[in-house]
Amino acid sequence: MNGRNEEHRIALFIDFENLVTNTGISASNFDLQPSLDRLLEKGKVVFRRAYCDWSRFAEAKIRLHEFGVELIDVPPSTRAGKNGADMRLVIDALELCYARESIDTFVIGSGDSDFCPLAYKLRENGRTVIGLAVKESTSQLFVKACDEFIYLRPRQSRSDKGDKDKGRQSVAAEDAHGKRGGRHGRDEKGRGDKDKAPQGGGKAHAKTEVPDIAREVVQSMLARATGPVNPSLIKEAIVRKEPDFDEREHGFSTFARLLAALEQEGLLRRIQQGRQWYVVASDFDVGSGDGKGKKRGPSHHAEEEDELESYPDPDEDEI
Repeated sequence: MNGRNEEHRIALFIDFENLVTNTGISASNFDLQPSLDRLLEKGKVVFRRAYCDWSRFAEAKIRLHEFGVELIDVPPSTRAGKNGADMRLVIDALELCYARESIDTFVIGSGDSDFCPLAYKLRENGRTVIGLAVKESTSQLFVKACDEFIYLRPRQSRSDKGDKDKGRQSVAAEDAHGKRGGRHGRDEKGRGDKDKAPQGGGKAHAKTEVPDIAREVVQSMLARATGPVNPSLIKEAIVRKEPDFDEREHGFSTFARLLAALEQEGLLRRIQQGRQWYVVASDFDVGSGDGKGKKRGPSHHAEEEDELESYPDPDEDEI
């Protein structure tokens, strides 16, 4: 019951031409599914609308219809071919904001800084604003104007997947050839694997890097905390400072794994109280004799890290 009350009701507005013009994403490979999945994790997407001159992007219409997106056709209004899609989007978004108080989250699919005033006005009216655009074609002014930002990526074509499959098959064939090659083949392959192992390990390690913003927020919050801190509050504070923050961009599959890396650096400790994991400063005195506050080593299981990813606050029902 409590979870249902907290479920967000989301309105999605897409300036389609902005997302597929000089962004590396075309109308034919535009894929809304990954971003829509992220939104559905937050709540129900009850309103979906996309604006542009659809005579120019007819190949995208069927795909968007499959996602239940209403297509608003905005013909060009000038000789240069510019349409008024952005103005129509702003008017409809504000109208919906004032007419439907139950909708608490607005998603603006565009990287144009012209939508900054809309984002400010929606937030002024108590709405959460999420931006949705291609990273390389997004104004940082608009990123900062949003509460959160999601980046679009081009859909992987079948040919790309086929190339990867062929690559895996060739590697498998190469391994089989090495096994059949007798002792000499095994020796050569064994030496090759040993030579390559440090390079591969170094590369994987280079991809995983704790971002400075995470260190700053953790140090600041734990310095002022008088007790254990819920990890979700740390994540929310980071996103407020950097709306486009995504731990996966820094090599961490979950936020829990990022916290584990910070724990290894000695910036925090993770403790368990009941069924919930909390974060405290490395020198924090838990004051309990059950040993739950002791620092855990790097050998803890991935299941425990994944459990940390769910952040129910035991005090929520009392608020």
